[in-house]
Amino acid sequence: MPSTSEVGHAKNVANLQKLTEQVAVYSLYNPPVDNLKVTNLTALYSTASAKISEVEEKRNANKNAITIRQSAFENLKSTCTKIINHLEILGLQQGTIDQAKSLNRLIQGGQKKTTTPPEEGKEIPKTVSTSRQSYTQQAENFGILLQLLATISTYVPNEDDLKLVNLNIYKDTLVSSTQAVDQTEAELNLKLIERDNILYADGTGLYSIAQNVKKYVKSIYGATSPEYANVSNIEFTNRK
Repeated sequence: MPSTSEVGHAKNVANLQKLTEQVAVYSLYNPPVDNLKVTNLTALYSTASAKISEVEEKRNANKNAITIRQSAFENLKSTCTKIINHLEILGLQQGTIDQAKSLNRLIQGGQKKTTTPPEEGKEIPKTVSTSRQSYTQQAENFGILLQLLATISTYVPNEDDLKLVNLNIYKDTLVSSTQAVDQTEAELNLKLIERDNILYADGTGLYSIAQNVKKYVKSIYGATSPEYANVSNIEFTNRK
């Protein structure tokens, strides 16, 4: 369901059409400014409507990419746990196990308790997070873990999901799913900028033009005229 602010942008565009249809029937409506002319108001409505649709298209693409990324990362932590459990049966040097566990902790996320005692009369300090939980960082640490596995000659699991070749394919899926989110977000942000320029740019945006249409109607019909009352009641909100 669109947010209230997004509905507001669409309402501004819809109300431009209403305003245009209203002034189009006024016999005295003949503005000397080009962007207030009915033909240009109609063109602006078409452009703004198309941009609203483009924004929603990119927003949906970004949402879909986020859903795919969530699905891709769903089994990451459990997979890393399986890897650590497998390493512990191989009789490896403790340093290698510790290195793998350290990477696993970064992927899993966690809290490291502070070792500094609180001063008398002061609150106990909050624990310091050791989590690096962004998707990019999780994938990066998983890749480092796989690099470590590649150096362990005895890491030859029989389980398909733990085999190094399949783990690397999985890592590539994690990376690509995150890149897709970043790309679709960038495309959405660009469309948002374009939409805001069309709707809210000072002097040339839909909001400013709508206000000038009202001012022009007021100037030719008068502030107490029914013609002005009709257009003044059409609401536009500057939501930039």
